Amino acid sequence: MTDLGYFTAKEIQLKSLSRIIGGQSMIGIAPEGAGKTTTYVLGVLMRLKYTRDEAPKVLILAPNEEKINEIIDRFFTISKNKDLHIMGLKASGSMEEEIENLVRGVDIVVATPNRARAVYLKLGLNLNRIQTFIIDDAEEMVKQGMQTNVRELAQSCGDVQYLAFSTVEHDKLHVMVDDFMPFATIVEVDELGDEVVETHELMLYHVPNFTTKINLLNTLMSDEEIFDKVVVFVNNRLTAHNLLKRLHAPKGEAAIYKPFFHEDAGIDDIRDFHQIPECRILLVANEGLTNLDLSNIPFIFHFEIPESSDIFVSHILKTPTSESIAITFATDIELPELRKIEQSLGKKIPVSPLPDNLIIYRPTDHPKEKDSFDESQGGAFHKKKESNSKTYNYGSGLKAKMTKKNKKR
Repeated sequence: MTDLGYFTAKEIQLKSLSRIIGGQSMIGIAPEGAGKTTTYVLGVLMRLKYTRDEAPKVLILAPNEEKINEIIDRFFTISKNKDLHIMGLKASGSMEEEIENLVRGVDIVVATPNRARAVYLKLGLNLNRIQTFIIDDAEEMVKQGMQTNVRELAQSCGDVQYLAFSTVEHDKLHVMVDDFMPFATIVEVDELGDEVVETHELMLYHVPNFTTKINLLNTLMSDEEIFDKVVVFVNNRLTAHNLLKRLHAPKGEAAIYKPFFHEDAGIDDIRDFHQIPECRILLVANEGLTNLDLSNIPFIFHFEIPESSDIFVSHILKTPTSESIAITFATDIELPELRKIEQSLGKKIPVSPLPDNLIIYRPTDHPKEKDSFDESQGGAFHKKKESNSKTYNYGSGLKAKMTKKNKKR
């Protein structure tokens, strides 16, 4: 390890290596570059007893071939053991050849969940002697819809050590892993950038799905006294078009910045938005957007997480002439991108409680209804009882803070 330049252990390694070597099941949560892959590679190498068994002892699931190659390279780089038998199962390879190689005997198999399950069903992958079952980049597997294959493979292994690594912890991750590792220890590490970026005041609403985002925006916008001038960023013009139709705002109150569709209410100059009193909500697509002057805009919303963290940061940088509140909506699927943004900011974005009267969309409540605008299926949120329903409450003195911010203008 010293020869490779690893002079000190990273935090994720300090917190989890002893657990891995001790055979405990564990969920490791850490950002990209925190050393998750190196951590379990070291743990596996320390525990592995090399034999000539036909059946593998370690199964590692990865979301794509690029990650498979990275994992295999890391094993060989760290182990320096030419007798280590490790192979990857890839969709681009020949399944017959892969099965032949498996029969000859391997110690470690690295595969995508889909490929591993396909080879297993062909009776080519023997899971009877698996000792350690590892899921790498678990959040990406959730995003790609691989949960069923992961669960079926895990439950076919019997009583083994389970390790799952992800950049974020959320409901959908637990839906995937809790059936086979319900009592796993959670080890979480936050590695933020050394430099803290000076930004506007930040808030985050964590919501289960896209439709609930729409409900949340409508709930907030119903308070016209507070939200009298708002810029809402979305990722593309089509989303802006669809969102405009779903806003519960009277005609003239909402518009799109440089709209793509002629029938949409539009504004081509941000200065016009300031000068039209009745227009208080401006939808802006990041797609093809150049510099936009956000000075004197009291509330900046990120309805979607931009693909580039630089775009997000450019919207929230604090300036001497402007003071705003930047509010972000994020689903489970968007949290990995949000964590990258927090790393670049050097700080976490505080999470705010959802409004009491927010309607949480749950697809299971509407089995016959297919909402084409819902990009993410619902999470483990429970609808409020009618007796608990109340007028909108920001909670924790938030409305007072927002009112104060508005009065400063």
